[in-house]
Amino acid sequence: MAGEGLNRKLDLISKILTTGVMKAQCESPKKGATISEGHVVELIKRSETEDLRAVFEKYASKTSDGEKYMTYSDLILKYMQLLDLENYDPYTFNVFASCVDTSRDGLISFSEFQGFEALLCAPDAMYALAFQIFDRNGNGFITCDEFEDIIKHTTLHQSIPFNFESDFMQLHFGKDKSRKVTYSEFTQLIHDFHEEHAWQAFRRRDKNNNGYISAKDFEEILLSLKSYLLTPFVRENIITVIVGEGHQRQISYAYYTAFISLLNNIELCKRIYMGATRRDETKPLSKEEFLYQAQEFSQITPLEVDILYQLVFLQNQQRSQPDKLLPSMMTYADLDRLSPMEGRETPFKIQMQIAEQKLRLEQGHTERTMLLQVAESAYRFALGAVAGATGATAVYPIDLVKTRLQNQRSTSFIGELMYKNSIDCFKKVIRHEGILGLYRGLAPQLVGVAPEKAIKLTMNDLMRDKLLQKDGTLPLWAEMVAGGTAGASQVVFTNPLEIVKIRLQVAGEVVGRARVSALSVMKELGFFGLYKGSKACFLRDIPFSAIYFPAYAHNKKFFADENGYNSPGSLLLSATIAGMPAAFLPTPADVIKTRLQVAARKGQTTYKGVIDCAKKIYAEEGMGAFWKGAPARVFRSSPQFGVTLLTYELLQRVFYIDFGGNRPEGSEAKSVHLEEVLSRNPDHIGGYRMALATFDGIETKFGLMLPKFRPSTPAKH
Repeated sequence: MAGEGLNRKLDLISKILTTGVMKAQCESPKKGATISEGHVVELIKRSETEDLRAVFEKYASKTSDGEKYMTYSDLILKYMQLLDLENYDPYTFNVFASCVDTSRDGLISFSEFQGFEALLCAPDAMYALAFQIFDRNGNGFITCDEFEDIIKHTTLHQSIPFNFESDFMQLHFGKDKSRKVTYSEFTQLIHDFHEEHAWQAFRRRDKNNNGYISAKDFEEILLSLKSYLLTPFVRENIITVIVGEGHQRQISYAYYTAFISLLNNIELCKRIYMGATRRDETKPLSKEEFLYQAQEFSQITPLEVDILYQLVFLQNQQRSQPDKLLPSMMTYADLDRLSPMEGRETPFKIQMQIAEQKLRLEQGHTERTMLLQVAESAYRFALGAVAGATGATAVYPIDLVKTRLQNQRSTSFIGELMYKNSIDCFKKVIRHEGILGLYRGLAPQLVGVAPEKAIKLTMNDLMRDKLLQKDGTLPLWAEMVAGGTAGASQVVFTNPLEIVKIRLQVAGEVVGRARVSALSVMKELGFFGLYKGSKACFLRDIPFSAIYFPAYAHNKKFFADENGYNSPGSLLLSATIAGMPAAFLPTPADVIKTRLQVAARKGQTTYKGVIDCAKKIYAEEGMGAFWKGAPARVFRSSPQFGVTLLTYELLQRVFYIDFGGNRPEGSEAKSVHLEEVLSRNPDHIGGYRMALATFDGIETKFGLMLPKFRPSTPAKH
């Protein structure tokens, strides 16, 4: 199973790399291009010129000679929102803005705005953006002075100064530092710079020139220079790992470089692990087996492997997993927890996820067989049945109270008003019928709730999949249609069970009456009688589902965390809140349905149909009668659907089976609609959807961290 996931990613990459994506990066692709039209997969779709111009003119506040321009503030603070509006570092502000302003005239034209959007779509966007930042003059080259100026303002240099008189600078910029670096040379320069900085930091702390530094110095260097490579666990346990390795106070240069190299090569370690275990992510791998496989890669040394397994052992020890406390065993999950890229949405990672989602949307209907789709529906039906039964049992006493209150007639008959309110009804049921009286009719309810909730949940999911747009979005009207269809579908199958349940629930109100059973009710009503009140059921259940499911979907997004993930608590809260308006608004239809389905006792008004029932209720009892049991209905339906949807979604997580369709939103620790998490600003179109991720990427990949907030002393311009 684990290998299948990796194979899909490799297949995805091969499809993308063989389809001329480079061309798509440089020109606006044709609308409607699909897989079948030449196997074109667009990673980041370039924005249409007219759309981009509309956004530009919306934010451009400067006009000169009839042309509109963006100021630096318009671009960085108001549009891209890269820095805090009230407290930003002036130097960083100018550096970010000037990398877009190629003419360096302090204003950004539409052509520059459009050109930067193209840069953000490029496959090497992070390197290209970093080059633009260093190229202060905008002439396509980087001088030694420009390189020094940027580096001196990074937080890395402020914590551990870089020696610009080193041989490293002469090798790249010449002995007299007059040589200019091209873009391709810069990509290697920025990579080698961090290794040079780490070497200089070691030499600076090695005061005795004996090849050793203290453990404390080692920790300070890592926290300052390599913080972007450290997970919280590694950051907090650097000293502990060193002591565990027996170094005590002194760290050799070999161990120092091995530790840093390991942090840089965690992703490569994953590849070695997958090769050694034949892509089985659950198989424990010994140090010896890992070393054997690692011989294929010269980047990984035995010392690095020793450090890796020590980290894994300490990690499992702190997580209190006795079964994993063997120092020489490791699983893929252990590597994942050590990876600095775990949970980090880099531009490439986001692009690949978007491409994978688009492939599923465009290929799903043709690649998925009918048998697979039927199996998925059966799977959802089974989980929905279990979830429905769980939710119904949890709130059944409230449902019984609601039904008896709705059946109570507000007429002049003596003794007609058996219950004053919901609490009075609850007390009298327990007093006269016992605790089990609160569960009268539960058996047919459980028999009925399985198909009812299962059909409703399955049909809603099915219709949402069918109505999903090509871009992965689902309009509000489609959400309501999917919910309404689900509500209508359940009535056809569950109306007979509903009427039997209601008659059993009210049977206990008449003392001395012969025992009523589900079988006797069915014989009395006959086949067509079992569908009595079905019109009212449609009037109740279609609006309920049309309101409930869209509200639930939007609540989930609202209560999800920053990665789009929903915890069990947020799922329960989302479902419960969505149930309130959905349960309250269709209450009149529910009252009419109850009156039509309950057998009228002697002296009570009888009804011929929905309209006749509505007229007589209004004439005899007034408008308020239509809202009888509304509080009980809300208190029953909201928690019931809260428990039901919580159970349904958790079951899909625990017993997840990949049918090639869409996972429930909020089920993974990333947003399902990944294009929505690229930027929260709807004006960030085309490549600008990647702006935040790309600027963040040059920090996490290159360690190029410029101060974001206003310094205590004025920055040099």
